[in-house]
Amino acid sequence: MIALFLAVLRREALLAWRSRADTLVALTFFVIVATLFPFGVGTDERLLRTIAPGILWVTALLAVLLTLPRLFEHDWRDGTLEQLLLSAEPAPVWLGAKLLAHWVTTAVPLAVLAPLLALLYDVEPVVYGWLPVTLLLGTPMLTLIGAVGAALTLGLRASGLLLALLVLPLFVPVLIFGVDAVASARDGTPFAAQLALLAGGSLAAAALAPWGCAAALRLAVE
Repeated sequence: MIALFLAVLRREALLAWRSRADTLVALTFFVIVATLFPFGVGTDERLLRTIAPGILWVTALLAVLLTLPRLFEHDWRDGTLEQLLLSAEPAPVWLGAKLLAHWVTTAVPLAVLAPLLALLYDVEPVVYGWLPVTLLLGTPMLTLIGAVGAALTLGLRASGLLLALLVLPLFVPVLIFGVDAVASARDGTPFAAQLALLAGGSLAAAALAPWGCAAALRLAVE
């Protein structure tokens, strides 16, 4: 199973490199939207510092959502997805590799880029360190929950809109804990519980989401 996991991980990494325009679109969206807010809010430094964690987290969440409709679409259209589901290989294993590759190639760049965008809001120095940490802990949950939604809406008309309506309410707890962790770090209050909830939620989603994706994808290809 490890060989299968690594083979699928390598394949997905190569496909992500060949279709890197998709990742660049999400990163460009993240940069443009995060840059627009200071122009709309004004030059009140105190206000910008206060709203920075929420804006950067919401923008990252929407950028992740932007990539989800294409998660299974290419494999579904060329028949690869059906072949994989009909094979004897355990679906949760290759789905786990696929989702890991998707997270590494889409969400990790967002977490790396976030401190640079935080410069626009002149945030406190501690925020530059903890903002990417919270994104790295929370975005796996966004990817995994979103993957189940993408599998459920695969092949449907207006699937992108349906996916957003389906998963955005489920993203709310991740957003709350992520923003609260950064705000608590900024204010000097304890935030270990928020980090633990983000990490625990991502681990739980990693254990369950591949099974949910497999069941939803089997329904989509039938």
